Amino acid sequence: MVRGAVARSFAPLLLVLAMLAAGRAPAAEWEGALRGSARLLLDTNAPRDYSDRTTRGPERDFAFSLLGAAEGRGSFERAQLVGRYELGARKYVLYQEEDTLVQSGAMEASHALGTSLGIGLEGHAKDRRGGSRSYSDLGTTAFLEYAPDVRLALRVRAGARRFVYRPAPTANFGGPEVGVLGRYRFDRRHSLSVFGDWNARRFGTAPRARPPGTGGSSGLLPGRRQDGALTAGASYTYRGPVALGLTYAFQELSSNSYGETLRRHRVSANAGVRLPWRVTLLAQGSLGLTQYPDGIYLSPEIILVEEDEGQNSLSAKLARPLTDTLDLEASWGIWSTRLPRNALTYTRQVFSVGFTWRY
Repeated sequence: MVRGAVARSFAPLLLVLAMLAAGRAPAAEWEGALRGSARLLLDTNAPRDYSDRTTRGPERDFAFSLLGAAEGRGSFERAQLVGRYELGARKYVLYQEEDTLVQSGAMEASHALGTSLGIGLEGHAKDRRGGSRSYSDLGTTAFLEYAPDVRLALRVRAGARRFVYRPAPTANFGGPEVGVLGRYRFDRRHSLSVFGDWNARRFGTAPRARPPGTGGSSGLLPGRRQDGALTAGASYTYRGPVALGLTYAFQELSSNSYGETLRRHRVSANAGVRLPWRVTLLAQGSLGLTQYPDGIYLSPEIILVEEDEGQNSLSAKLARPLTDTLDLEASWGIWSTRLPRNALTYTRQVFSVGFTWRY
């Protein structure tokens, strides 16, 4: 099922590639890049468990990770093809059940209709195997882009998304999605972006009824569970002696299933600066406020959302080139959150050292 969905996601883009390869477009200018990383990690919460005062704290473990990435671009007279692919693996010493293999890819084909309008197709896929959170996330969209000059760009898109969560099939969903992205560059250093996305999610299971005594009607609900996922926000970037970025995002997940609704406000910032001895420092942090109108129900989907994007975090990385293509890197990151109305907390730190190769 997942392989078929991947094929359908990229079918329109593969058709465009076949047409170009058959000689229906003028010769292109091609460019690409390769990158590979190898790191040794210390993970202070390898099983990624929540804990309280009555349970034992998180367990540490060492891990080894590999990451490879490839990206390419083909530019034609009025068309463009862009693609990227990443493959990553992580191997733990003690918690071998947390070993993971992750693949992700994206392709985009666009065609200019004039000096300021363009249309295109894009598809993306991410597949994570192993560990306690194994899933596939697939999507394909068509978009219309308006860019009258280098300062302004506006893109609207519409498509479909399919999400498969293997540990708990009740969290599988699919449905249409729409989005908008606008960017304005004040000058070569300052730019502002706004974004918004809406995804109508339809599940294969019935919605969870409201328990007696919690207000409203209880009992079995007809039909299937349906969610509406809204994300909207804005970001500002500065590119100068120091690279800075600041983003605010609001997320609302409205569900007809009891305990699945949430609202989240999230602020994140990132910075990059050159230090002496050709060392580059990259730092990133985020703070979030999450509200659960029905309290907190620890469903597989909420746990997955919390792990991926719902936690407060702070990370830093130091990189120094050893040669023109090889960098030595050291990094540290901490992620934490606390679930409301109970004593469950989550804290995880990861220390790593390794090398990154570029070509």
